[in-house]
Amino acid sequence: MRTTFVMDPPPIVEHWLERRRALDQDRYDEVWEGEYHVAPAASGPHARVDHLLARILGPLADRVGLVGGGPCNIGTPGDYRVPDQAYIRDWQDRTWYPTAAIVVEIVSPDDESRAKLGFFFRVGVEEVLIVDPSTHTVEWLERGPEAFRSAAGSTLLGITGDELVAAIAWPT
Repeated sequence: MRTTFVMDPPPIVEHWLERRRALDQDRYDEVWEGEYHVAPAASGPHARVDHLLARILGPLADRVGLVGGGPCNIGTPGDYRVPDQAYIRDWQDRTWYPTAAIVVEIVSPDDESRAKLGFFFRVGVEEVLIVDPSTHTVEWLERGPEAFRSAAGSTLLGITGDELVAAIAWPT
């Protein structure tokens, strides 16, 4: 279900958003060109795969000088997305990262992973990994001239999609 306000949200919605922030429930919320997107916390399979990916990809990223983290804000305060993981070249202790070498999106029911691809391309992300716990599949995307294109694996990390699928202990 989607709700869109064609004006500023009513006070009750503003109060609800303030309460989400106070309770630290907004860490996956995003702002798309000024439009606020409320996203729930990860489901069990999503969270488990996120943890497994960090353990698998982390050492590969360390080897090539990328620093992993997530969730984090990619973009600017008025226009940002929150990937499940991001691998950054120039890590600093900050709130907003203008881009990332790699972003990881783990598919959940009703999520907007694929809708973020244009944004990630626009801000200069080099590779995108989309992981679907329900189908036990991964999809690597790399920058093409005008959009992301399918890739066999990560050029940056030196791992193929098939190798990654085999390395994940998929939750049942």
